[in-house]
Amino acid sequence: MKYLIIFLVVLAIFVVSVTLGAQNDQQVTFNFLLAQGDYRISTLLATLFGAGFIIGWIICGLFWLRVRLQLARAERKVKRLEQQLAPAEPVPANAAAPAVKD
Repeated sequence: MKYLIIFLVVLAIFVVSVTLGAQNDQQVTFNFLLAQGDYRISTLLATLFGAGFIIGWIICGLFWLRVRLQLARAERKVKRLEQQLAPAEPVPANAAAPAVKD
């Protein structure tokens, strides 16, 4: 189910990109920090949309990784605390007391 949703999202992005490319063929001047360039608006939109999508996935991946590391640390801490609380060797309830020699 998860892979189907991912496939549909990628397909929707592809359809949007093709639609934008087919409808926008005019040239625009794009000023960025160090330079200026003339690009077709469809190319510029597709490039910026793709870059934003990739940056978004990277940011979400970093947050996911951070949460997974916190979960792993918490699970190790719980396991260590459970080992500290558990008795070294459990004594059976119906065990007879050892005989005392005089």
